[in-house]
Amino acid sequence: MRNNRINYVVVGGFVLAMLVGLVVSLALLTGRTGATDAYFTVYRNVAGIKFGTQVLYEGYPIGQVEEITPMERDGTMFFRVDFTVAKGWRIPEGSVARVASSGLLAAVTVNIDAGPGGAALEPGSHVAGKEADNIFAAVSSVASDMTNLTEQSLKPLLANIDRTVSTVSGLLEGDVQELFGQLSSLAQDLSVLALDMSERLPKIADNIETFTVKMNRSSDELMAFLSPENRKSVEKLIATADATVESYARVADDLGRTRQKLDRFLDDVNTMVGDNRLDIEKSIVDLRYVIDSMARHVDSLNQNMEGAARNIYEFSRQIRQNPGLLLGGTPPADKAASR
Repeated sequence: MRNNRINYVVVGGFVLAMLVGLVVSLALLTGRTGATDAYFTVYRNVAGIKFGTQVLYEGYPIGQVEEITPMERDGTMFFRVDFTVAKGWRIPEGSVARVASSGLLAAVTVNIDAGPGGAALEPGSHVAGKEADNIFAAVSSVASDMTNLTEQSLKPLLANIDRTVSTVSGLLEGDVQELFGQLSSLAQDLSVLALDMSERLPKIADNIETFTVKMNRSSDELMAFLSPENRKSVEKLIATADATVESYARVADDLGRTRQKLDRFLDDVNTMVGDNRLDIEKSIVDLRYVIDSMARHVDSLNQNMEGAARNIYEFSRQIRQNPGLLLGGTPPADKAASR
């Protein structure tokens, strides 16, 4: 009988010790092992934060989240997060309670970055909060922006370049060659005209000079018979004729120089057309080939970018549903009823 009582006492003591150990372990895990000080912060997004979420100070555990209270301010929803830390723990002014995670699969924590202030916050004070950055949302946003850029900017730009190149090509093949031909014909006509004028002007000048000599001789003969009043008029007429002869001589010289310039211009035009014809045609062919190649590959480029965006989105969705895939696990079985 005594042995049975001893066994009962031993078993009861062991069970009691296990219960005490369980309570102590739970208390240690929840951080409620002693007196605490309360603080609060405000977030716009509390994804991953709940009651019992660990509160760290520069990575060192000091408390836990106690309560999350939604509140509205100026038409915008905010969330007040009340948390407790170990009694007497000093939190400097300017500290920031940042929602963070030590790894991709690690639990979300509230990590307090120590502020530069010398004074400490009083218990119950507000600690500035900052939400965690969502890398998957950022990647999805970048992929969407790239797709929009390709559809709205790259394709229209390539189409405009193709139209411009086609226009320039048609201009170079048609209008420019026709213009060069017209310029060449005009230069030839001007050269012939200048040559003809240069040949005729000396004869005209000689004839005028001969006529002037004859006029001078006749005027000398007439002056003997003319009155002094008529003599003055005749002298003015002769002076005018002399000025006209000098003007014709200057015109002949100017036309000769003009003919020389036109000859040089015609030679330059012929040389430019003959030397650059092959280069211009080759440049047009190369440019058209480049534009056609870009136009052919822009659709495949856009499809690859869209496929990459869909793959990134699917990757992020599967990781959110089953983080164990990164460690070589398999996705959870589909429990939905098959149709």
